[in-house]
Amino acid sequence: MPRVTPVPVGAVILGVAGLIPFLGFAALAVSGSDGGLGTIGLSPRTILSAYGAVIASFLGGIRWGAAAARNAGNADYLIAIVPSLLAWAALAAPAPWDLRILGGLVLAWGLIDQDLPRRGLVPVWLGRLRLVLSGVAGAALLIAA
Repeated sequence: MPRVTPVPVGAVILGVAGLIPFLGFAALAVSGSDGGLGTIGLSPRTILSAYGAVIASFLGGIRWGAAAARNAGNADYLIAIVPSLLAWAALAAPAPWDLRILGGLVLAWGLIDQDLPRRGLVPVWLGRLRLVLSGVAGAALLIAA
């Protein structure tokens, strides 16, 4: 039976704060402005792509940690490395495919990980929070593509 516990305020605050780079750099990329990043040789797309890859790897880490904490099966460890591998490949893909791959990955992973609360590996609130955060982050990546 999934564990129903209150959502920690810190998880909500940090999760929403983690959306700021997605929304900010996606807005810059769509607007055509570089926000002054060109002076240091960067673009909003480059930063957005890198941040998306880091967060995708973090999402795999959630599954790995849940598997380790609950002695889940080897399949969970194998599935946990998929976001990192796909994100790494996305970084090598040409625009707009880099952000399309990352956006699809983040959206899909929000859905894929919904088995974790159903199996009791994480609290129910985490599954719900992940859907919202993955939805916003994935949409920002796809819009910026």
